[in-house]
Amino acid sequence: MQVSNPFAKDEGPQPPQILKTPVEIYSSLRALNESNTPLLLRFTERSQRYQTFLVDINQEKGWIAIDELVPNDGERLLLAGEAFQIEGFQEGVRIAWNNEYPAHAGELNDAPCYWIPLPLEIQYHQRRNAYRAQLIGQPISAVLDGRMIKKPLEGTLLDMSATGCKLSFKGDIQDRLQTGQIYEKFSARLPFGTITTEVELRHLIYDEKIDITFCGLRFYRISGMTQRQVERFVYQMQREARRDQVVSRFD
Repeated sequence: MQVSNPFAKDEGPQPPQILKTPVEIYSSLRALNESNTPLLLRFTERSQRYQTFLVDINQEKGWIAIDELVPNDGERLLLAGEAFQIEGFQEGVRIAWNNEYPAHAGELNDAPCYWIPLPLEIQYHQRRNAYRAQLIGQPISAVLDGRMIKKPLEGTLLDMSATGCKLSFKGDIQDRLQTGQIYEKFSARLPFGTITTEVELRHLIYDEKIDITFCGLRFYRISGMTQRQVERFVYQMQREARRDQVVSRFD
């Protein structure tokens, strides 16, 4: 019997999968932990959302540790045992799970944390099929503007695919943006010229510790010429990444 591999790169977006085997669950959680992915935590009976991080996984004892919540008023709800859901987005995949057990306050490397049981199952939903070029060490400036923005927001392009991109902005700009909103002018200075298109804001997360806001954007009504420029850039980055992988194997 062949075991399916939910972590393989498929040809297109996939329907949500429920992962139940320990190896699948651990692999998904480890990806969130190692990439320091911001996580959203929401209590089942409440609308307020909180940000946290997965800071440790103890597979042998069956526990995981999450960071302090932002805002911190949610921590009393954690200790009171209110049920909650955690979700994070890792390279286009939504990873989410529910917890119905009280959290236990603890410390990890002299920093406060909260221990909760390893989930028995997680939802794994691959939402996009496009290769996403990571732009680590290659700062590319970008600007987000539109009718709903009083002053253009200047940020940095973190990654890009044929269908969207991720930006970072200094400071907390959550009150200046709205998820689901269409912004008429997004521009980025790619190596071979500046691109400009409309975008839809899909995700908005502020990291208080580093004072940076992260935005996930989907290209909206992009022109044919701009689409070709984006695809050319992403393809070029993909080729360079593959070449670097090949070179590293022989180092």
